[in-house]
Amino acid sequence: MRVTTWAEYGLIVSLHLAKEGGETPTPARDLAEREGLPGDYVEQILLKLRRAGLVKSVRGAKGGYFLAHDPQTISVKDVMEAAENRTFEVYCDAHRVNLSRCGPNGDCSLRPVWRELQRRIDEMLSSVSLADLMRQESEVEALVAQ
Repeated sequence: MRVTTWAEYGLIVSLHLAKEGGETPTPARDLAEREGLPGDYVEQILLKLRRAGLVKSVRGAKGGYFLAHDPQTISVKDVMEAAENRTFEVYCDAHRVNLSRCGPNGDCSLRPVWRELQRRIDEMLSSVSLADLMRQESEVEALVAQ
């Protein structure tokens, strides 16, 4: 599994908005500057998050973005899927290299391992919310180690 910059930046942006509290919209360029991220990239990520219903936008001179839901209800998995479309790809499901092995009737002993890994990753990422990530690093470390 590889965490892409889309997923990483999506989480940074979402966490920033969670910390802002949603009282006033945060312009994408301001958010990018404060987080040290490329502005164009942040705008694309915010568009993906908006399409997924995780953030809302306000147009105009005082416009910007804010979370659409309470940070407690938005999971790391939600953000990663919005930014990347998935958290973990079972390669042989998405890219059938050998139809006798990878097809629907194929016999591949690796596929169950990858699918279980995907299930566990998704379960763990679903269990951590943006509100959890607003804690200190040591607290988050203890939370995910459970």
